[in-house]
Order: sequence, then structure tokens, then C-alpha cells
Amino acid sequence: MSQEIGVIGSPEFTTGFRLAGVRRFANVPDEEKAAQLDDAVEEMLDDEDVGIVVMHDDDLDHLSRTVRQNVETSVEPVLVTLGGGAAAGGLREQIKRAIGIDLMEED
Repeated sequence: MSQEIGVIGSPEFTTGFRLAGVRRFANVPDEEKAAQLDDAVEEMLDDEDVGIVVMHDDDLDHLSRTVRQNVETSVEPVLVTLGGGAAAGGLREQIKRAIGIDLMEED
């Protein structure tokens, strides 16, 4: 079972996670997102030690169609997005995909 948390994004985004002890990260400066973000995401998805990947919600717009589809359908590691348009409904779907059940499901 994968134990590590990985963070992908701008140096400003990843710094807080690094200070909290996250060791797996990929800094992708804003001006290089178009060229480097896909590679950083694919590398993190292929890392067997990573169980959760954290990204800023706005960065999803910079991914190619293929990589975005891989991220959205990945069960392990599961992608969690923060900020931007990541609303409670989006987080609910991420949790549902990660654990396989809807914890908020009404009877």
C-alpha cells in the first residue's frame, strides 16, 4: 500500500507541504506549466510509493487531455485538488473515488 503524499505545483504552492514534511514534490513554475506539468504528473502517478497526489485545482486546466483523463480516473494514487474551483461537491467525488463509497449518501 502506498504511503507517501506527493505535491505538484508552483514553488509557492508546494512550500507549505514541504514544511509540513511532504518529501515527494514537483515544482513547476507558472511560466513553465505548459511544458513541464504533464511530465511531472505522469512521473508522480508512476511512483509506486505515492498514494495521494495534491495539486491546485487551476493546474488541471494546463494538463493535456490524455494526462487529465489519467488523473481523473486514477484510483491509486488518488488526486486531490485544492483551491480554485474545488468545491465541496468536487471533494466529495474525490473521496468517493478514493475509497469506493459515498460517505454522505442519504438513505
